[in-house]
Amino acid sequence: MNSFAIGNRLIGPDSRVFIIAELSANHHKSIDEAIRIIEAAKAAGADAVKLQTYTPDTITIDCDNACFIVGNSKLWQGRKLHDLYSEAYTPWEWHPKLKQVARELELELFSTPFDNSAVDFLESMDVPAYKVASFELIDIPLISRIARTGKPIIMSTGMGSLAEIEEAVNTCRQAGNRDLALLKCTSAYPASAEDINLRTIPHLANTFAVPIGLSDHTLDIAVPVAAVAVGASIIEKHLTLSRDTPGPDSAFSLEPAEFKAMVDAVRTAEAAIGTVSYVRTDNEKENWSFRRSLFAIRRIQAGERLTGDNICSIRPGQGLHPRYLDQVIGKVAVTDIPRGTPLSWDLFR
Repeated sequence: MNSFAIGNRLIGPDSRVFIIAELSANHHKSIDEAIRIIEAAKAAGADAVKLQTYTPDTITIDCDNACFIVGNSKLWQGRKLHDLYSEAYTPWEWHPKLKQVARELELELFSTPFDNSAVDFLESMDVPAYKVASFELIDIPLISRIARTGKPIIMSTGMGSLAEIEEAVNTCRQAGNRDLALLKCTSAYPASAEDINLRTIPHLANTFAVPIGLSDHTLDIAVPVAAVAVGASIIEKHLTLSRDTPGPDSAFSLEPAEFKAMVDAVRTAEAAIGTVSYVRTDNEKENWSFRRSLFAIRRIQAGERLTGDNICSIRPGQGLHPRYLDQVIGKVAVTDIPRGTPLSWDLFR
């Protein structure tokens, strides 16, 4: 499997899980709030912050036709796309300042471009990587343009069929870019745990031989932890200062304390996964003496036979291994054996 670096962080199944805080529209049109979210991401233990680079006019058009009105959506139903994106977009003039803030906090900062002009702009900022959103998974020309930058790409796969994912992956590879990761994503806002299907993560890894992660829109920190357990190398979650502040993305974003709890749980999970090992840990060695072994459970006189009534496999573990019980039964004690004596070969014949 191909691993790659974003900044000084190696991304791959044998590396520390890469945790991305998605800023999205949670800045509520305030650069000061955007900066506070980046600071909160650092305090919560994130590795990177991700922006979205578009304007209302680069992602849609201002049109009142029915197809430009959001239909069946819990959060945005009835809103015109152009109006929604006018509220949600991150002003491009903020980007350099936000990158500087992230760099000072030793966080990586990159973005999702939604058209070629955004790619050109982000290239001028020398971002270390690119994200492809689920809705752009089928925009093959855009993916090709991103891939030709030579920068690493993290691509969400929400709503994508296996064939569509394969086409997008092949587009990157045909452009000469093999520094690619895929994110399992359920494009529902918020998403329910029942719709996440984390078993897809190892299947994606086996199918495409790239690092796999999770872009998660649930409000449950258990889902990212479970994703790490089945092989996720990347976790992406939306971060907001408060869900009580209305905004396009607030309802499916974690607050700082929740994000930190998620990071801590992910770190615990990845530590617990470890490697395949049958070697006793140092802590286990402390309890070695509590394993079972063969003991005299009654006083045995010299010349008396050992039987199931006077010896037994019990804790602790200072006597003979329990596997020798059948061999020991019927032997004759060569000396008196007090009750509670761990058995050894020199005590009988």
